[in-house]
This record gives sequence, structure tokens and C-alpha cells, in this order.
Amino acid sequence: MPGDGLTAELRGRVALVTGASGGLGAHFAGVLARAGASVAVAARRHEACGAVCDAIAAGGGEAAPFALDVADAASVRAAVAAVAQRWGRLDILVNNAGIATTAPALDLAEADWDAVVDTNLKGAFLAAQAAAGLMKGAGGGSIVNVASILGLRVAGGVAAYAASKAGLLQLTRALALEWARHGVRVNALCPGYIETDINRDFFRSEAGAAMLKRVPQRRLGQPGDLDGPLLLLCSGASRYMTGAEIAVDGGHLVSSL
Repeated sequence: MPGDGLTAELRGRVALVTGASGGLGAHFAGVLARAGASVAVAARRHEACGAVCDAIAAGGGEAAPFALDVADAASVRAAVAAVAQRWGRLDILVNNAGIATTAPALDLAEADWDAVVDTNLKGAFLAAQAAAGLMKGAGGGSIVNVASILGLRVAGGVAAYAASKAGLLQLTRALALEWARHGVRVNALCPGYIETDINRDFFRSEAGAAMLKRVPQRRLGQPGDLDGPLLLLCSGASRYMTGAEIAVDGGHLVSSL
């Protein structure tokens, strides 16, 4: 649970979280709601977004579901307009929507490349552009792009994903530069290996355990390990931060080559 200072900091704020129908997106939505924000839970799976909102409401928070395909500009504009219509403002955007494909680069299909880059990079830009259009006329806001340590280093078999996340980090810097004068801050959160329903069984396997040995803390990150950095970037506690990237990876980026 966030401390009282951050709870007060987000009370009265409106946050939009993309890719929030499950996994880290649903977790982020819950974190922001517990910190006092009204949360727009957005993803292509509208029914699943509704279930996330029900869980938030059960905990005393406020949230509403929105259908959103980040790779579709019209869908993005409609969702952001709907958020503004419901709450009259938008203060925080968490660009969490993302997909991955695993294949050797020689075997990577063009359609798979396009799907990853359109979602992870173009989608983040479209959402940021729409959100900033509202924020700049309302005193500013905070945009948090969920990148990855794979945007800073690389692994085999994930060329499209790594390229999209590296591009997202450079996009973060470019938007931070352009939008600082409008009071819109743009920063990036770069998770390392974080346990989710999708990867839990793998990291319990022999191969997964071997991968974790390369993490200096010798453990898999938990979604809650991202809460503090997320709240920092979303709140006024980071008011003098823009264009920054925060790695949350158990020291993985500083491990020996």
C-alpha cells in the first residue's frame, strides 16, 4: 500500500491505464486506484476490463472500463475523449499495452513484426499524443511509458520486442523534450523479469531457474516491486523528472557480461 503522502497526491487525479484487462496493467490500475486516483481501465477486452473495475470498486476505489485498441488511432481518440467526458480531465497516462513474439530473426514473419511494433511503439505514441492534447491545456500531466530492460540490453529471439522497447525509450526522451513547456512529463519504467501468470511456470523450470541466476538479487521480481517507481512517476514527487528511465530489475542491467 502506498504511504499517506502519495495517497493524498493522487486523490482527485484521473489516470488512464492501457492494456489493463489483466497482468501488470490490471495491477497498475489497482495501485493507482488505491492511491486515490479515478482510473480508466482500458484494453481491447472490454469485459475483462469490467472485472478489473469490479475488483477496484470492491476495494473502495473508483474505476470505469473503456474499449481501446492502441494500434488504432480512431479507437485511441475515442477512448481518451470518453475518459475526458466522464471525469472532465486526464492527469496520468500509463502506456502499458504491449505484446511480444519469440522467434529467430531469420524466421520472424512480417505480420508478427508489424503487430509488435504497432502495439508497443506506435500504440504508445498514439495514446501519448491524445493524452497530451488534453493535458497541455489543463496545467500538464504525467505520462509513464512501460518499456523493458530489453530496450537497454538484448536477448536472442526477441528482435521485434527489443527494437520496439528501445524505440519507446527514445520516444520517451523526444516527447519529454517537446512537451516539457506544456507541463507534460514523460518518463519510462523499465521492468526486468517480473512474475506474472504467463511466465510463472517457466521460471519454476530448470531453464527459468538458470536465467534467474543472471539476476544479482537471484530472484524473480513481483508486481509489487514496481509500485513505488510507478507512484513516483505518476505523482508530483517526480515533478522535476522528465525524459528519465527507471530500471526495476534486481540489478540485472549491471550484471557481468
